[in-house]
Amino acid sequence: MRFLIQRVNHARVKVNENVTGEIQKGFLVFIGVSEDDTVEIADKLIKKLLNLRIFEDAEGKTNLALKDVSGSLLLVSQFTLYADCKKGNRPSFVHAGAPELANRLYQYIIEQCRMKGFSVETGVFGADMKISLENDGPFTIFLDSKEL
Repeated sequence: MRFLIQRVNHARVKVNENVTGEIQKGFLVFIGVSEDDTVEIADKLIKKLLNLRIFEDAEGKTNLALKDVSGSLLLVSQFTLYADCKKGNRPSFVHAGAPELANRLYQYIIEQCRMKGFSVETGVFGADMKISLENDGPFTIFLDSKEL
């Protein structure tokens, strides 16, 4: 499983010109699921995500987590995080999880983050989404379950 996390001042996702999710300060998280991913792997990444201390404290040091700044989450599924570009110039997505598995784990992640008390907005699984954001920093973190 892979999370691409962007610390944002604001972010929005639209599907067919309709806003499906919008946040102010928080994390825009692109979520990629592979064929080997499980609920246990999702739990590990959720814990890391929600406890990342990448917001600045009063001294300008990155010591604050999402909850410390009353931040929100915008969670967006993105199978292209598993693009394999080793051969040729056209990416292969053979390592991305099947849509049924990916959607099940994406919905699980949304539910778990909400159950932990976070404000969560979302994209639409499998849809053509238009995303706009203001990256704060810029500050972008890539989490790969195979490296944690």
